[in-house]
Amino acid sequence: MTEETLNRFGEVTAVVVGDVMLDSWLRGRTKRMAQEAPVPVVTVEQIEDQPGGAANTAVNLAALGARVHMVGVTGADPAGATLNATLGRLDIEGLVIVRSWRTSVKRRVLTDGQIVARYDEEDEAPLPEAAERELIEQITRLAADADVIIACDYGGGVCTPNVRRVLCDLSIDRSEGSRGAPILVVDAHDVAAWRDCRPTAVLPNYAEVRRLLGEVLGDRDDHDRVAFLSARSEDLIEATGAGLVVTTLDGEGTLLHRRGKEPHRTYATPAPDTMSIGAGDTFTAAFSLALAAGAEPERAADIGQAAASVVVRRQGTAACSHEDLLQALRPDTALPPERLAACLERDRAEGRRIVFTNGCFDVLHRGHVACLEEAARLGDVLVVAVNGDDGVARLKGPERPINRCEDRVAVLAALGCVDYITVFDEDSPTELLRLVRPDVYVKGGDYHPDLLPEAELVRELGGEVRILGYVPDRSTTAIVNRIRG
Repeated sequence: MTEETLNRFGEVTAVVVGDVMLDSWLRGRTKRMAQEAPVPVVTVEQIEDQPGGAANTAVNLAALGARVHMVGVTGADPAGATLNATLGRLDIEGLVIVRSWRTSVKRRVLTDGQIVARYDEEDEAPLPEAAERELIEQITRLAADADVIIACDYGGGVCTPNVRRVLCDLSIDRSEGSRGAPILVVDAHDVAAWRDCRPTAVLPNYAEVRRLLGEVLGDRDDHDRVAFLSARSEDLIEATGAGLVVTTLDGEGTLLHRRGKEPHRTYATPAPDTMSIGAGDTFTAAFSLALAAGAEPERAADIGQAAASVVVRRQGTAACSHEDLLQALRPDTALPPERLAACLERDRAEGRRIVFTNGCFDVLHRGHVACLEEAARLGDVLVVAVNGDDGVARLKGPERPINRCEDRVAVLAALGCVDYITVFDEDSPTELLRLVRPDVYVKGGDYHPDLLPEAELVRELGGEVRILGYVPDRSTTAIVNRIRG
């Protein structure tokens, strides 16, 4: 179903309206500190210029296969020429050049992968009336064939009240005899300004939500933020006037809110801040395309998160291609506990029987494989919980594990019978069992079900305990001893 949605991306026409900028990355080495100030002296060896802001959203839409039109403003300056040329190579046109305007530029200086300075160029002057009229003419003409309009309003001056009013009208109605109105997705620093447009979706970050709701929350951990946002879902929908609200959690994923439903969470790939620049633009592009292609909002959010996970592994302001996204959406085997629980909820909702087992799996042998294959036959989804390296050392002694955790996980992931893998550091999988709530808990060997410390908890959770057949003369300890001998 997901692949069908992605294949429809090529049928979508998207119009991006908003504040464009040039992202410039200056990379080099530093060997000394400056004499005139306590700052490093960076010898710049490479300069990379890439479209940023609304222009980066347009680049990602094009990379994902959509037909894209860009409506924005640049100055008649070198930065504007670079930005226009870069977009032109991707067949993205539509920027209005204003001689009195200064193209927005963000320049970041990096050494050893760290940003040591950033300096910006911006134009705070109001948009000239002639430029505004030209933007409105372009928007009106392009919207006639648009499936989705994405407004990127970062306070840069393009989304004036008049431009916003036109976008509102276009998204609400079209002339008689034309096809339906395009969906409107708004990525804005101030989503409240778009409330009267009744947008299809808005994408505020956590700080913007706090301002929107007038909350002073102080420092909160991820769990508190999720709980707060979940409790205020209806308030967010009412305050924004949107059908969907996607709140981002500062690199920890998103929460999708829609009326009458529990919030849907996505989980981000952890990445340094220097690698996550522009990932929000990628999320916006993929999420909007998925909605326009007919995906359910929750699935569209998953698709947006998968696209963002691609670009946070790349330097600079990057784009996610159609093939990148297909690859990223192929099911992951190894998952952190929270993402595992979310995946299992979907499996359970579709009637699948969940089987759970755990162990060190230090040196995988025939006994392990036989046990796992038998466990898989007891249900539809097999979850394997693997002891972390510290846990193995506590259980087996300081000379174990032989293979580090990432290697043990990789070998297990290659087995066709294993659906999901997760790692736990505690001595007992008790908390994982509460999270997973398996239908069947499996152990291999000469255990008795009633003597397993986890057995009572599994039964309390509504599951059953099964002990599988023991393969004689097959053990990791015996193999290790034979190698050492």
